[in-house]
Amino acid sequence: MADEGIFGPRLRLRTTGLLMLVTLVAFEAMAVGTAMPTAVAELDGLAWYGWPFSAYLVASVLGMVVGGDVGDRRGPRTALLAGVVVFAVGLLAAGVAGSMAALVGGRAVQGLGAGLIAVSLYVVAGQGFPAALRPALFGAFSTAWVVPSLVGPVVSGLVTEHASWRLVFLGLLPLVLLGLLLMLPSLRVLPVPDGTAAADPARKWWAGLAGLGIAALQYAGQRLDGPAVVLAVAGVGALVLGLRPLLPPGTARARRGLPTVVASRGLLAGAFFGVDALLPLSLMHLHGYSPVAAGVPLTAGSLGWALASYSQGRRPGLSRVRLLRAGFVLLTLGVAGTALVAVPGLGGWPAYVTWAVAGLGMGLGMPSVGVLLFEHSPEHRRGADSAALQIADVTTGALCVGVVGVLVGASSEGSLSLSAAVLIAVALLTAVSTTGALVAPRAGGSPARPAVPSPATTLGTATERGPREGRA
Repeated sequence: MADEGIFGPRLRLRTTGLLMLVTLVAFEAMAVGTAMPTAVAELDGLAWYGWPFSAYLVASVLGMVVGGDVGDRRGPRTALLAGVVVFAVGLLAAGVAGSMAALVGGRAVQGLGAGLIAVSLYVVAGQGFPAALRPALFGAFSTAWVVPSLVGPVVSGLVTEHASWRLVFLGLLPLVLLGLLLMLPSLRVLPVPDGTAAADPARKWWAGLAGLGIAALQYAGQRLDGPAVVLAVAGVGALVLGLRPLLPPGTARARRGLPTVVASRGLLAGAFFGVDALLPLSLMHLHGYSPVAAGVPLTAGSLGWALASYSQGRRPGLSRVRLLRAGFVLLTLGVAGTALVAVPGLGGWPAYVTWAVAGLGMGLGMPSVGVLLFEHSPEHRRGADSAALQIADVTTGALCVGVVGVLVGASSEGSLSLSAAVLIAVALLTAVSTTGALVAPRAGGSPARPAVPSPATTLGTATERGPREGRA
């Protein structure tokens, strides 16, 4: 099977279905930001503008945990079917929403489904593809985000302007169902767990608490007033309490093995998406770029990501730990180089190069993290470990984007210049990426031993019987 490749006769439908689901979830994530201002205006909900995004994020964290538990107990087929159905219901609810509250509810349902899908895709990758093909598969996963990132906002804008924002949601429904139909035949042959692993219901509550912590921090960053400080402190407390049972012990300290793998995913996402959110605004306000010109560096980053993902997938024999570290080094160079945007005399053009370099780093790092997951995670824990990986991605990415938002907000109020805000943000995010480069060698560790059920296993908490791991 490994000799055939991921598009060989026996894997073609499975791979195509997986990539279609990844692409559609990515398209929705990239497109909704363009349609949201029109939707909010039509529904008279400007005061609620941030809630559709926060509701999606909070629910996705919960979906990741539920998807991991279901995948470990019943197999990926059940979790993936549930995820697609829930995601489709969310698309329908958002597309027909007659009020802002209904739109927020629809987005929450979408987030729950997206979380289920994200974790289930990893479990399918572990059970349905041989180890030799996983680098190529995870490279394809990364590439599947490229087209949506390139055309999603444009298509969404055209549909919203010339038809209706509702079609941004409703138009994806038939394609989501088609992706599921392509995968159904191959899902039937995947092994089903023996059912001995018991889920820990408390994990769902911890996930909800972590999601609420993220939402509180985002809202506090938007307010930038006295009560926001109290809200931010409460958000940090909720986030720390919620994440601790969901991530491998030692993740914050980057302990060798799976904890470092999970931490690396978060560090990659935080550094890259933090700058990704800052770059267009900086080019437009510091150098007068048009929206199209300011988006070109993001396109360069996406293309670099796709190129590196494809290249690493063609070399399955390379050390994933070395590729991960190389990815962090390139990402650090790209992030640090973005500071040149704040130099008035340069005109912002270095961003076209530096962000392509950052994209190359992500293309090496992200697939490597996925491959390392399955080297460390015992089979009976792959659902929970995949959930941990996704949660680290979402959490760190949201926090870093939130910090960028606070700095930009401070500049808009005159507390500091936008150039200073860019330099501070780039310095912080460079430190995030540099930390990843320093700890990446610890992602090697020892491969997971054969699974032996234990009390810690049945509790579903983050233990270290073989490292474990857990995005969109």
